[in-house]
Amino acid sequence: MKKIVLIFLSFFLFLLPSSAFAQRKIPILIYHSIDEFNGQGSKELYVTPENFEKQMMYLRDNGYTLLTFEQWQNRNKVNKPIFITFDDGYKNNWNAFGVFQKLQTDQFKPAGTIFVISDFIGRSNRLSASDLKKMTDSGLISIQSHTATHADLTKIENDEYELKASKSKLEKITGKPVMALAYPYGEFNNKVVAETKKYYSFGLATTPELFLEKGMKDELYLLPRVYIKYSTTLEEFAKIVEGVEN
Repeated sequence: MKKIVLIFLSFFLFLLPSSAFAQRKIPILIYHSIDEFNGQGSKELYVTPENFEKQMMYLRDNGYTLLTFEQWQNRNKVNKPIFITFDDGYKNNWNAFGVFQKLQTDQFKPAGTIFVISDFIGRSNRLSASDLKKMTDSGLISIQSHTATHADLTKIENDEYELKASKSKLEKITGKPVMALAYPYGEFNNKVVAETKKYYSFGLATTPELFLEKGMKDELYLLPRVYIKYSTTLEEFAKIVEGVEN
């Protein structure tokens, strides 16, 4: 009897598609400025509000669930999880927030994470403390750390101010936990990871691939992210989030 059961199970498993056993790949996207390019800085670090809205509509229409790092534990419980992140805390990220508000329905709740350089808050081209508070209170935006001064953490001796002070300042402004750090310039090493673990639950790099859970040591401090650029077409965007190889 046992032999018959084993044969049946083997046959059943053979018929199952290989995708049934595949680990789910999760896109973590990285944006900077959501605005028309004004001729200053790198053009590719801009995405126009129009294109950003089209990209978010694609996610809505194709059944994606937008998560923040407070919801990390839900990544394997929801349909097509994806993380939308913005680095540096530019004032024009308010345009992304506006798109989220516009597209929000009972069926679709946009969500994103802005990694803020805490010492730059309130500068002319950066989000203010009141901006951060309004965004956080909306439930659509999570505010997390991009260090205090955007220093390359691999090149400084004392990173306590960059990591601890930034976290404390942002938590005081938003009243919410700060648990994720985006490494400036995407630079990190073993020492940076060790220091980051003292204050944060996640560390984000700029390794250009989708996240695939492998159970490696410090995996949550090596999270990869894929750039969405000024030149990224909607077709290219779709291939990125669907994990289609070029």
